Amino acid sequence: MRTGIPKLDYVVSKAEELGIKLIVPLLNGNDDLGGIDTYVTNYGGTKTSFYTDAKSQKAYLAYVEFIVNRYKASPAIFSWELCNEPRCEGCDTSIITTWATKVSSAIKKIDSRHLVSLGDEGWFAPPQKAPAGANTYPYSGAEGIDFAANLAIPDIDFGTFHMYPDQWEATDEWGNTFIKEHDAIGKKFGKPVILEEYGVKKAKSDRVKIMQSWQDTIVKGTLAGDLFWQLEETLKGTKPGDEYGVQYSKQAGSAYDEVVTKHAREMKEKAVGGA
Repeated sequence: MRTGIPKLDYVVSKAEELGIKLIVPLLNGNDDLGGIDTYVTNYGGTKTSFYTDAKSQKAYLAYVEFIVNRYKASPAIFSWELCNEPRCEGCDTSIITTWATKVSSAIKKIDSRHLVSLGDEGWFAPPQKAPAGANTYPYSGAEGIDFAANLAIPDIDFGTFHMYPDQWEATDEWGNTFIKEHDAIGKKFGKPVILEEYGVKKAKSDRVKIMQSWQDTIVKGTLAGDLFWQLEETLKGTKPGDEYGVQYSKQAGSAYDEVVTKHAREMKEKAVGGA
């Protein structure tokens, strides 16, 4: 049977060789690369019932056990991520919190050496008033995510959140508020938090300035790190296909130089708080 495991073997071995640390998602909440929809197709149910469906959970946990056991000795593993952008639209937030508690505990029983994260977008619940410049969506609890409750799970070692104001009909300035809100919750629970995804569309003329504003807030606060979406490289015979991509460049003053090279240097010098 053909699987993607040899490709993942290569990625992990190459990361070991180059000294790169990997956050390994064990599931995808979106359909693009296969994920919850694959379990639903094979075992029935829906994307919301997945978290409690016995057949889907048995298969998912078997996969988690296989992957974690295969790479738990690798120095390239930074953390095991339960799911990229888990959502349970219209569900009580306890559904995902209970699921994440169970899965994170199972991982720690196999591998206590590496960190575990949820991979959520950092939504707030219960529903609350949105601050200035924000859409109500991130504060509505509509996707069944309670960032604070999930961060409080004993076997979740650090928090994650994602940020795309232009997709959520929010102002760019609100992005700084969203960062500070998650920073404060991380302090409350004594756990590190990272802005795991963020970006501004290439078509926006001031996108470098906007991203630098967010990065400045991160540097001045206590967030443990941030990961922009996403590194882009043009290979022969290909063309960039992501509207948020930051093109790799060695040229001084390029977008890559401004929001990647210079910011990485700032973060390397930063003293990080947390657990």
